[in-house]
Amino acid sequence: MLTSKQRAYLRSLANTIDPIFQVGKGGVTPELTQAIDDALEKRELIKINVLNNCMMSPREVCDILHERTHSEPVQVIGKKIVLYRPSKEKPSIELPK
Repeated sequence: MLTSKQRAYLRSLANTIDPIFQVGKGGVTPELTQAIDDALEKRELIKINVLNNCMMSPREVCDILHERTHSEPVQVIGKKIVLYRPSKEKPSIELPK
């Protein structure tokens, strides 16, 4: 679980990154989940865009992805989702205590 201070820090880092995935009318497919899982391992912090034609709300998409990828939801704002998971290989983001 992230503390509010850690979450605020991750939100500030997420401000500068662009969404690298889009969830559309296909919803959360196993292929998308796997790609996001791989991206989390490489980048640790990712932003996802939920398109208008998606049948699920951004909050629902966030809950599903957080469950399937064992990541921490940082924020859901508008149609954007930010997820965080420390890398198993070499973590690069240093969280405040």
